[in-house]
Amino acid sequence: MKSRIVIAEFIDERAVARLQAGHEVLFDPSLVDDTARLIAEAASADVLIVRNRTQVRGALLAALQRCRIVGRLGVGLDNIDVDACRARGIRVIPATGANAQSVAEYVITSAMLLLRGAYRSTPHVQSGAWPRQALSSGREIAGKTLGVIGFGSIGRLTATLGRAVGMDVVACDAALGAGDAVFAAHGVRGAALDAVIASADVLSLHVPLLETTRHLIDARRIATMKAGAVLVNTARGGVVDETAVADALRRGSLGGAALDVFEAEPLPASAQFADCPNLLLTPHVAGVTVESNQRVSAMVADAVLQALADA
Repeated sequence: MKSRIVIAEFIDERAVARLQAGHEVLFDPSLVDDTARLIAEAASADVLIVRNRTQVRGALLAALQRCRIVGRLGVGLDNIDVDACRARGIRVIPATGANAQSVAEYVITSAMLLLRGAYRSTPHVQSGAWPRQALSSGREIAGKTLGVIGFGSIGRLTATLGRAVGMDVVACDAALGAGDAVFAAHGVRGAALDAVIASADVLSLHVPLLETTRHLIDARRIATMKAGAVLVNTARGGVVDETAVADALRRGSLGGAALDVFEAEPLPASAQFADCPNLLLTPHVAGVTVESNQRVSAMVADAVLQALADA
């Protein structure tokens, strides 16, 4: 029997075609920005597929009277009320691991950019300036310590790429003891949270947004970081105190930051990050590449089709 599948955000079109082969599919990536229409369409959906912007809670969740499956084109589930879905008999299917390579590459690339500091000189060189001396104090990534907070699939792959470019890696995970064998299996030293923060030249965050992780990286913890250390956040915006990061960059106590996620998205126009040196801001795209979109889309489509077949 055909099911009705509503897709509210962008997805690889080959995955859409696979779903359409056996089911009725409404694919409209503009639905995420039209709450009233999304709620109306959700009322007759057997499956809802979203990314991170669609908030599956409140009025939208109440509208999912027929829904049996919510597919999440990504990993984080803070935009979905998972407990309420479970109580209503709705299965939530994330694309676990499918965008790990993209995120890990973003972390290492950002760290290299921030440490070296030479890659923003194109306009100056084009204009005839030659800031060679000013840009000759960049740092190499080899030999630096990568601190990884959260050692799931993305944290582990980030650690692997870090080691591949000559970094030492220290990591922690709230679900693992510092002596857990998984750290040694990945060539990583396990440690407590504060020890990871204090020892890292590059600190990379890979934890979900929970009450226990909100503002995990705040002014107090930034003050314990090495002078010149850089911070990379590809997890969730609320994991860092953005004001504390901006203040530390301006003071020079933090050597750089790459932020791909923010407490409010899109990031509101404000002066919060104005004039912050060595800062990279990107619009929640660390896990989105051509290749990862294909993997994420295919994984969710396959899982949805299997779940419908098993029902």
